Amino acid sequence: MSNQKTIKSALISVFSKDGLEPIVRKLNEQGVTIYSTGGTQQFINDLGIKVIPVEEVTSYPSILGGRVKTLHPKVFGGILNRQNNEKDMAELAEFQIPQIDAVIVDLYPFEKTVASGASEQDIIEKIDIGGISLIRAAAKNYADVVCIASMEDYTEFLTLITEKNGVLSENDRKRFATKAFNVSSHYDSAIFNYFNKNHEEAVLKISETNGKVLRYGENPHQKGFFFGDFDALFTKLNGKELSYNNLLDVDAAVNLMNEFKNDTPTFAILKHNNACGLAQRATIKQAYIDALAGDPVSAFGGVLMSNTEIDKETALEIHNLFCEVIIAPSYADDALEILQGKKNRIILVIHDIELPKTGVRSCLNGVLVQDRDNITDAIEHLNYVTDNKPTKKELDDLLFASKICKHTKSNTIVLVKNQQLLASGTGQTSRVDALNQAIHKAQTFKFDLNGSAMASDAFFPFPDCVEIAKNAGISSVIQPGGSIKDQLSIDYCNQNNVSMVLTGTRHFKH
Repeated sequence: MSNQKTIKSALISVFSKDGLEPIVRKLNEQGVTIYSTGGTQQFINDLGIKVIPVEEVTSYPSILGGRVKTLHPKVFGGILNRQNNEKDMAELAEFQIPQIDAVIVDLYPFEKTVASGASEQDIIEKIDIGGISLIRAAAKNYADVVCIASMEDYTEFLTLITEKNGVLSENDRKRFATKAFNVSSHYDSAIFNYFNKNHEEAVLKISETNGKVLRYGENPHQKGFFFGDFDALFTKLNGKELSYNNLLDVDAAVNLMNEFKNDTPTFAILKHNNACGLAQRATIKQAYIDALAGDPVSAFGGVLMSNTEIDKETALEIHNLFCEVIIAPSYADDALEILQGKKNRIILVIHDIELPKTGVRSCLNGVLVQDRDNITDAIEHLNYVTDNKPTKKELDDLLFASKICKHTKSNTIVLVKNQQLLASGTGQTSRVDALNQAIHKAQTFKFDLNGSAMASDAFFPFPDCVEIAKNAGISSVIQPGGSIKDQLSIDYCNQNNVSMVLTGTRHFKH
């Protein structure tokens, strides 16, 4: 597709004038007739460049407080006419409609206005009508018109018209049309999602304009992509590009550590989306050392995350371990220098932003959408169902274990003692298997389970798990309850001096 077209006229109507001046000057230099309106017209006038007000074309002023400026047949006829259609050309001549070869638009900032917490009235006024219509019209007619619908495309457009002296191919115009429809569809999705924020309509519209091609997907033979604004959540200080699996582990780490935000120093080590080490201590160095002790084998090649600044002493300890990713809210300068000693090690600074409230995953020939599990078990949620009540220390360990359990693959059992993850059974098809796996793992790393706490993501249908736990030395249990046979487990605990609390909230994670 060559079909070269020379830009002889352009309609410019933008909200933000950033980056516009070089384009306007180049178009003027190339003898292009420029049409504009409102603030954009004033901006071009102030540059000392001739501009024809749209009102002169339409013979209508801007009305309704600026809501209607460009919505007129003499504007859209100039954009939508087919230059190879004799009837279209005759109608342009009959109705004195000027041909428009280029449309440059920057839409009202609807998403930014919503994010700013503005009033509904201000938000509604930032729904662009004329601009979005201009984009759709110009992009539809890419055979004759070029549409620049985003400031992000200014540089490419300016380079093209400079190198090609204002002559663009149909390939050029179609590429910009593709970008334009991306802008318009994203804009409309954002507006719909604002109006449907309470999910009155069971409709899913996801639009992510920030896309990144990954080296591959979960395995080398799979293609992989990430869609989202990674830079809004992290600043990357060092290391190679994150892989698909890195991103999944980082996601798991961020959601887990969000449970310990603003707590005393806490350190987590994750592998395959599950915590293999986690501890809370007086210093972040000791928290790291005790998290690593939870499973120094699995920690190899893992993702590490701290809820507080990493200092030099902690960095020296971490530097001895091969790990893929380190995440923290900040790093001391001397700590960063140490950690950057391995060029491929990914070092991220996490920003303080709100995490998504919903989760989306593919399922069969569609997708599943659900609210995030935003309930964190706390003291006020507990139902003390056994005669033996947990001590303050046991309660602290039970709630600590529950937070980890919530972010571990089901079926899971988590064992904790003194605010340290001793072991977990993850992703098992039976709760008994998960418990046996956790006990075996804790014993492998020489942990003393006497007086430890156990958390389960779902209820116990039989007393077998509490019996196994008691025989291993576990003295307190936290679980949701809800089985018609809850009393069997309660009775066993009462007979064997084990304390148990029920939360009423299941935490399956699949």
